[in-house]
Amino acid sequence: MAFRDPYGIRPLVFGRRETEEGMEYMVASESVALDVLDFQRIRDVAPGEAVLFDLEGRMHARQCAEHPCYSPCIFEFVYLARPDSILDQVSVHKARLRMGEHLAEKILRVWPEQDIDVVIPIPDTSRTAALQMASILGIKYREGFIKNRYIARTFIMPGQKTRKKSVRQKLNAIDLEFRGKNVMLVDDSIVRGTTSEEIIRMARDAGARRVYFASAAPPVRYPNVYGIDMPAASELIAHGRSEEEIARAIGADYLIFQDLSDLEEAVRRGNHALERFDASCFTGDYVTGDIDRDYLDCLARDRSDGAQRARKNANNAIIDLHNNA
Repeated sequence: MAFRDPYGIRPLVFGRRETEEGMEYMVASESVALDVLDFQRIRDVAPGEAVLFDLEGRMHARQCAEHPCYSPCIFEFVYLARPDSILDQVSVHKARLRMGEHLAEKILRVWPEQDIDVVIPIPDTSRTAALQMASILGIKYREGFIKNRYIARTFIMPGQKTRKKSVRQKLNAIDLEFRGKNVMLVDDSIVRGTTSEEIIRMARDAGARRVYFASAAPPVRYPNVYGIDMPAASELIAHGRSEEEIARAIGADYLIFQDLSDLEEAVRRGNHALERFDASCFTGDYVTGDIDRDYLDCLARDRSDGAQRARKNANNAIIDLHNNA
């Protein structure tokens, strides 16, 4: 049995495939999981809906919430989901193309005198938005960073020193794409700012004359409480800072964020039934209405760097395996 929360915050989709033994069903958080196993996507599980498959292969669906409210997490489309997935009838790839489109339009509106020589994405999730942004601006798009795929996502790593070291291990700059140029770096979002700061430093070390930065999402100012392991608010670089202060903190010559209304429109254009999103990490407005200061303080203590290091040390003492090669 699978159940989706009454607000539809986390995505859930189910599909089926016919085999010699009969019909098989599968439920997953992204449609791509169905695609790679040759399942046909049937539909998304509705907010508050339970789906049950019995031993005879029959499917049963029932609405279990009295007042469901369709509010999918918009950060799924920004960063977490694979671009080849379809969530709530919205192509993630097309949504990210539209994010790049809105970013370009904002640059033309608020920075018409820009002197960008080249647009370079920070791999991987920002490529789609960066490509569309460059196309609309009429500026060269180049791949300037090579990614080591064996390094995990850095914003959830415990410890500032570990995150900075991991950024250098994760990405390597192609100097000739940076040397003597005004470079616009594009990323899906800025969370702690550690990655952004280190990448800007790498671009300068590679010879960039000026380094600009664009985020396909608005400033992340608040923690997510609905299933994303996001840092405590005090560790988010945008928390309590203006956009100008964030630019100085990460070392960018110019910084531009996506407007929330544009981000929502980029996703909603794929499914106009999505009237509301969970955008709490940008606004601090938690859709369930039951998140108070005590809960956030408790969450901050649990997610802080210190707490994560303590857990890591405790786990290492019990089950850590050391590579002696």
